[in-house]
Amino acid sequence: MHTTEKWNMRDNEEVIPHLWSIVLAGGEGTRLAPMIREWLGEDRPKQYCTFTGTRTMLQHTVDRADRLAVPPQRVTVVGSRQEDRARSQLDGRGGSIVVQPINRDTAAGVFLPLTYVRAADPQATVAIYPSDHFVHPEEQLIDAVRHAVLASDLLDDRLILLGIKPDGVDLDYGYIQMDRYVGGYGAHSLWHIGRFVEKPERHLAKSLMESRVLWNTMIIVAKVETLWKLGTKVLPTMMRLFETLLPAIGSPRESRVLRGIYDTMPARNFSMDFLEHVPHKVSALDVKDVLWSDWGRPKRIAQSLHKIGKAPAFPTELAGVA
Repeated sequence: MHTTEKWNMRDNEEVIPHLWSIVLAGGEGTRLAPMIREWLGEDRPKQYCTFTGTRTMLQHTVDRADRLAVPPQRVTVVGSRQEDRARSQLDGRGGSIVVQPINRDTAAGVFLPLTYVRAADPQATVAIYPSDHFVHPEEQLIDAVRHAVLASDLLDDRLILLGIKPDGVDLDYGYIQMDRYVGGYGAHSLWHIGRFVEKPERHLAKSLMESRVLWNTMIIVAKVETLWKLGTKVLPTMMRLFETLLPAIGSPRESRVLRGIYDTMPARNFSMDFLEHVPHKVSALDVKDVLWSDWGRPKRIAQSLHKIGKAPAFPTELAGVA
């Protein structure tokens, strides 16, 4: 793990002392690969691209995370093929980088950096952010995460998952079916969960839309130990491997142990293989007044930028927009 300079917590009066950030930047971005290859002339996952303005999606995400948790309490997980690019883009922003030897899907992508947070501060609260999603305005999203931290302090045996009200049927997203209203948190509301459905078939998505549902943003706030215990219950083989890594962190054998556990690391999806099995341990924060998209398709990127009056950095014909 690579760690950069120290940070004075007083530099940002909004930060939450017990909060750590995990930034997920290990995805390969296969759905957008043809468009990005034509645009940039190379293969590059979308989180490392600048679609408008001057910052990449990764840099946007890190800067948002640092509004609530100081950079030394941020762990970014990246793929081995993108390590140099990630280090270059995060140079000067502080924090730590953990490199996955192999991509073993999103469950390992979450629990690997969580292992490093647990090694440093097992009593911490952690906020987990995908780095390849679009949100606007950022202030509203930051406010929602802050309230999710408050909720996790009260409901410390649960994960708090941020959800967005759907604006139509979309088969690429995960759906959260809300069950029982818990209470208001600022402008947002908290609900206990009925069930999760990841990327449903069209008939099921239409049926879900007739009930109270949210789209799953995969932004999660939880106590480190709560998430670890649930992982151990649902994904015991994976978590035993991360337990092996835990005592090696910071020692000369860390890299060797990390490579070794990934030789047998099972590939598991965080939503389908974990969240769908623990709905009774998850509450959803209904995030208000935020435009959100996973930017998994070129047209979505152009549409999102048009809505906020931003010019794309890529030719719009690549997104199928005239």
